[in-house]
Amino acid sequence: MSLNPNNALNFSGGPGALPDIVLHQVQQAIINVPEAGLSILGISHRSEWFENVVRETENNIRTLLGLPADFHILFLQGGATQQFSMVPMTMLRGKKHPAEYFDTGYWSRKVITEAMREGPVRVIWSGEKEGYRRLPGDDELDFSPDAPYIHYVSNETVEGLQFNRILGGDDVPRVCDMSSDFLSKPCDAGKFSLIYAHAQKNIGPAGVTIVLVRDSVVQNAPHNLPAFLDYRRQVESHSNLNTPPVFAIYVVLLVTRWLLNDVGGLENMAQINQQKARLLYSLIDDSNGFYRNWGDAAFRSDMNAAFTLPTPALEDKFLHDAAAAGFSGLGGHRAIGGVRASIYNALTLGAVEKLGEFMEDFRFKQQAKA
Repeated sequence: MSLNPNNALNFSGGPGALPDIVLHQVQQAIINVPEAGLSILGISHRSEWFENVVRETENNIRTLLGLPADFHILFLQGGATQQFSMVPMTMLRGKKHPAEYFDTGYWSRKVITEAMREGPVRVIWSGEKEGYRRLPGDDELDFSPDAPYIHYVSNETVEGLQFNRILGGDDVPRVCDMSSDFLSKPCDAGKFSLIYAHAQKNIGPAGVTIVLVRDSVVQNAPHNLPAFLDYRRQVESHSNLNTPPVFAIYVVLLVTRWLLNDVGGLENMAQINQQKARLLYSLIDDSNGFYRNWGDAAFRSDMNAAFTLPTPALEDKFLHDAAAAGFSGLGGHRAIGGVRASIYNALTLGAVEKLGEFMEDFRFKQQAKA
């Protein structure tokens, strides 16, 4: 039984919904973690119990991704925003050649701004002139073999655009912000040098950011960084340099157990997510222009469906009526407006079916009035 039926219809762009089974376990843990005899909110980050939590969570992520042995897994604070700075501090500071960044949407722009504080940056491709409605093809890209690294955002949550391929060549380190599609599908993580993802989309509550970083990146980091912003120090302390977000990390552990034991791995998770996305996009495509994709259909995200209606007034009514029907989080991001349905891992196919029924009913009623 669901603790709160409203959770089932939470289409928020983040923080997103969590699986019911995880919420039940969290409810118990708030009062008493069975194997520790204490509330999760009062367990020491220096306890053996928490060391085991970190270790198991790392192992679960390694198993889910088939992560190569030369990667460290870190549980850090500061969100993806802190990684916008930590990455160039580590990999760009003092370099002669520019790092290559993709400008594919709202979050990419923020990443680029922070990177420019640390060293030279080349924007290898930008979708700004086209209103961030598509992603580049390989024939539009000219990578430099001298770049310290390339950086891109795998899924733009605001515009609903998602890469379905790995960018760049193997001769230049790849860095990727996977905050909104991490653990939503299989990923050839070994092709990257650094992957980061904050938790509040698919893998837990706000407060923890997962970083997968190759040992070569850690060892080549500058030695004059503040300890908190130094991957080397974070690795040495096993993500326990200062008091870590124990509660958030514990929830990530529960979510990885759910992915492994209940879902059956990332291949199964991907199939579920694709099924949800196909259902939602078919409703948009078959609406005769009543619902309109924000971006090019070739690049639509399996995580965030961004769309508009014929008029701002209709969009307002849609959101008002949706809220009255029990749906949450459907308002588009403030940067572009419109409607956005985020269908992260824990959002069920049944919830998408209910949204589809609402969308069809709303469309028929409005068109009958016209």
